[in-house]
Amino acid sequence: MLQNHSPGMNLTKGKCHDHRIILHVDMDSFYASVEMRENPDLAGKPVIIGANPREGSGRGVVCTCSYEARKYGVRSAMPISHAYQLCPHGIFLPPRFPVYTRASERVMAILRGYAERFEQVSIDEAYLDLSCLGDFLHAEGVAREIKKKILSSEQLSCSIGIGPGKVVAKIASDMQKPGGLVVITPERIKEILFPLPASRIPGVGKKTGEALMQRGIFTIGDLAEADIQILMGILGKWAVPLQELAQGIDDSEVREHSESKSVSREITFDTDIDSPGVIFETLEGMARDLAGDLAERNLFARTVTVKIRFSDFATFSRSRSLPCPTRDMRAILSAARDLALPLVSKNSIRLAGLRLSSLTHVDRNQKTIGEFCG
Repeated sequence: MLQNHSPGMNLTKGKCHDHRIILHVDMDSFYASVEMRENPDLAGKPVIIGANPREGSGRGVVCTCSYEARKYGVRSAMPISHAYQLCPHGIFLPPRFPVYTRASERVMAILRGYAERFEQVSIDEAYLDLSCLGDFLHAEGVAREIKKKILSSEQLSCSIGIGPGKVVAKIASDMQKPGGLVVITPERIKEILFPLPASRIPGVGKKTGEALMQRGIFTIGDLAEADIQILMGILGKWAVPLQELAQGIDDSEVREHSESKSVSREITFDTDIDSPGVIFETLEGMARDLAGDLAERNLFARTVTVKIRFSDFATFSRSRSLPCPTRDMRAILSAARDLALPLVSKNSIRLAGLRLSSLTHVDRNQKTIGEFCG
């Protein structure tokens, strides 16, 4: 069965069907896995990618970590000093973003070969729309082939979720990590999703989860079947879309981006953050990451945008256009800190993001802001 669907084939020819079949591909512990691939001696050890812990006194945050480190409670976006306290014997490595970017580009090139509609959403995640395959069993076969191809070509593992929409597929991809493959068909949404905690829905954080539990809403099923008036009292305008997601209703499209007009990173924290210092350290990591992306692609950016989402889901974006294009991390971080400063002291923060846009290839004789900052 699998050999009939090689990456070179167009899987979307023919008549499409009414129901959608969406794959969410999530690379397993991507940065740490790339490091272990480059250095096999790291395999099976607690590898933590991030700032220098300086024996527990370091500043900065964890970018990612291996599953062995997660057994000790280490998580992404955690202060590096806390990670050291939890796992002092861990192997702490500085991030090498250009290396990860090259690995990501090769993985995404593989994925693009399997679907006409493809959407990369981060350095290690993507959606594929395989609706025109016609049935979930067929899509499962293609997913297995994708996993084998990435493993054989890049020596990296991924987890794949398949569902009738993007959110269901994303929840599915997280259910059997690492290396999982979970299929949730429309008729099995109640069976599989409804018993799960409501917090498994993307966007339901700790404080929202606590507010729901205070009203007796513990599971996705509880959320799906709750009185909408009660939900509106808890969630306001987010009540209807969140309940629809709990019911498996998700019409958001997989959108192909033919040309990158921006580069961005964002992170939803495991717990809401009250410390401005943690937010600034997170932005610093993002700025370093994005500067590496720009350098790898020989691009420069002129517009810096910071995105902050508070615990009540209120979201604010602030942008600044720089005097001239740059890929200098110091200039990017300076602008990001200035933009975030009025926001970080207001309420608890659940999400922080940084986007660089107005991308351009700068003539080698043209000055960039990095030269003026030097």
